[in-house]
Amino acid sequence: MAGTARKAAVRLLGEVLDGRQLLSQTDGMLSGLAPADRARAQRLCAQTLRHLEQADRVLKPLLRKAPPPEVLNVLRLSVVELAMGEAAHGVVNEAVGMVRADRHHAALSGLVNAVLRKVAALPAPFAKLPPQRLPYWLRKPLVDTYGREVVSAIESVQAQPAPIDLTIRAGRPVPEGADLLPSGSLRLPAGTQVSALEGFAEGNWWVQDAAAAMAVALLDPRPGERVLDLCAAPGGKTLQLAAAGASVLALDVNERRLERLHENLARTRLTAEIVVADALHWSPPEAFDAILLDAPCSATGTIRRHPDLPYVKDGTELAELTALQAALLDRALGWLKPGGRLIYCTCSLLPEEGEAQLAAALARHPGLRVERPAMEWLEPGWITEDGGLRLRPDHWAGRGGMDGFFMARLSR
Repeated sequence: MAGTARKAAVRLLGEVLDGRQLLSQTDGMLSGLAPADRARAQRLCAQTLRHLEQADRVLKPLLRKAPPPEVLNVLRLSVVELAMGEAAHGVVNEAVGMVRADRHHAALSGLVNAVLRKVAALPAPFAKLPPQRLPYWLRKPLVDTYGREVVSAIESVQAQPAPIDLTIRAGRPVPEGADLLPSGSLRLPAGTQVSALEGFAEGNWWVQDAAAAMAVALLDPRPGERVLDLCAAPGGKTLQLAAAGASVLALDVNERRLERLHENLARTRLTAEIVVADALHWSPPEAFDAILLDAPCSATGTIRRHPDLPYVKDGTELAELTALQAALLDRALGWLKPGGRLIYCTCSLLPEEGEAQLAAALARHPGLRVERPAMEWLEPGWITEDGGLRLRPDHWAGRGGMDGFFMARLSR
């Protein structure tokens, strides 16, 4: 039911804006909802987070003072729904009903009704407003690194729901309606029901952002090679490596996050050895031909998919993360066979987690070198001066963008 989903969405919104909960970790809060209502609640919350700044700007001249947070969040969600073209009658009635049912704020139901009817009368509430800006703690370093024009382009991409990308196994049929990207990934519109697509049950493909899939393309695994996927969960790269014929060991410290990898290995009928361990205290029984290290990071490159991140993070974790990344990279380099190769990557837009990590690793490890990307579909401007690969959300913006990543291929 729409009302049930909206109530849940308002509850989720409050949790995220108070910095208490990532949207990806709210399954417990939604456990009593039907699957369709659960999906709708998460979608409504994410949509509101993408347009919170615009909603507040629309509401400001209509409110003498800010109402309590619970009521304000009902208004915000409703304004976003109206701006996205939802029927005004249903949106306004549901909002009024939610506030009226709250004994602490029932007296404000008339205010909610009056404000939303005024918003509903506007022809296009967000038409003249710029895309939502990133928070200062993130926007400033990105402007310093890429410039205001690029950051504005990133924000424009992040204002839209991300499309769904698939990695397809060689020789398998392409789902109907999918757009083939230059890198070989397939792209479908946001909101596509993945489990209903042709080839899902047969394991012909798996969901994986096009940028994330480029790390394995850069590694170029070969049949029979012994490959370590380090910090592997949720496992898209493990599936790529296994599909290429490599003998894969997938390691991650988080057993719960590896559950999806177990499910996808079963669905695709691919095989990999899975180990639950802390890489800082684990040692392999033998060296590897190749290693893929997708290191823990700020995830600032994934805001187009996770619009809650700016509200639950503030950048204070960056020093701890960069120290962990360097430690993992140093350990992983010690597990390579002579002549082996390693991919270091992070889904971050911040140079401290990418370009600066690469420069520091080269300084720490004499004889370590960067092998420049050679994939013919890459755009030259994506390759950094040191030979790394810098991917941004505004790349392929006309096709829906991509997640932000830094990746580099290292060898000795």
